[in-house]
Amino acid sequence: MPSVLNRVVVAPSGFKESLSAQAAADAIAAGVRRVLPDAKVDRIPLVDGGEGTAVALASATGGRLVALAATGPVGEPVGTHFALLGAGDTAVVEMAAVAGLSLVPRALRDPGATTTYGVGELIRAALDTGVRRVLVGCGDSGTSDGGAGALQALGARLLDSDGHELPHGGGELIRLARIDPSGLDARLRDTELLVACNPFNVLCGERGVARVFGPQKGATPAQVEQLSAGLENWARVVVRDLGVTGTDLRHGPGTGASGGLGAGLAAVGARLLPRFDVLLDHLDLDARLARADLVLTAEGALDHQTPRGKIPAEVARRAKLHGRPVLALAGTLGEGAHEVPGVDACHGILPAPMALADALLRAAELLTDATERALRMILLGSRLPGPAARTAQAPAARAAQAPAAGAVPGAVSGTHRPSTVR
Repeated sequence: MPSVLNRVVVAPSGFKESLSAQAAADAIAAGVRRVLPDAKVDRIPLVDGGEGTAVALASATGGRLVALAATGPVGEPVGTHFALLGAGDTAVVEMAAVAGLSLVPRALRDPGATTTYGVGELIRAALDTGVRRVLVGCGDSGTSDGGAGALQALGARLLDSDGHELPHGGGELIRLARIDPSGLDARLRDTELLVACNPFNVLCGERGVARVFGPQKGATPAQVEQLSAGLENWARVVVRDLGVTGTDLRHGPGTGASGGLGAGLAAVGARLLPRFDVLLDHLDLDARLARADLVLTAEGALDHQTPRGKIPAEVARRAKLHGRPVLALAGTLGEGAHEVPGVDACHGILPAPMALADALLRAAELLTDATERALRMILLGSRLPGPAARTAQAPAARAAQAPAAGAVPGAVSGTHRPSTVR
């Protein structure tokens, strides 16, 4: 093993609907072990506010999970959880654990109907423990209701022009006429509410969350326009009836997080913060990257969206501050995959075309095998002489190739013997 690969940092995100960040880290580490059995492998499964965030932060801080039932994205109860961090004063609510896309059956994927009501229920349950700070992780959502459901669970009444309570779902927001905030949970005023979100996601406009992510959640083109119009109306009524000042709910950074949950929570006093600034400090990531000889990161799809707040781009950015080489593995390599700043090389995990269902089922195996293939190529490259070495070796090589006096042409030894196969 070359001495330059004594310590490998494995820092992937999860593969959506397939592998958690922990499972991805384990699969990559297994591939590293096949090639570098004596290397120190530092596994750092990374979360971006989506699936696995509560578990990861509870583990990193010596905290614990609190299990409970809450309203899922399609309106049925689901088993879920939130985390209490080790210090005891902060709760982590992972929206994906109660309103994530993975909780929406494929036959029911309609972002006009799904709700964040369960997120509000988790926030209330966290407040019941007496914490003074609640961190809400955004990501992997199956909703597009602007956080309306969460506010309803926290006590706000959303009313149509006849004074009737609106049903759940972003498809209803176009009918919103008035918000009655008198029933909002009073504890929110004394609680630090933080939202860890992707600052590139905004609520409204051409890059609004309904247009960018609605189709991924099952929206038809007509529904995308309906949802966009509903979120525009939502922003207008929220600003008017909740007295929001100092925050641009339509275009402000992070307002579109998790189908607009960022905007809804900002309306009741939450601070929207870049997710990596909030989440990665608990993992001591920078110091661990600084000690690496090679950094491996991964995600389900590496493409032009990766630099817009995805984990591999953040890992690469931080690794480059310490001059560390970065290899990114991905389920698919899309347009822009080879242009992610800080990523020195990328490698797809599929060895051959296969059905999506098979790829999802075999993701761990494929990721392990791909890691092995990539590292063997890296080791091969490390053994190839550079230009300077080849120049220095040229005279000696020519001398070695010259026939010795009295030598019989073709009398070559070892594995270099000419083949007799024609």
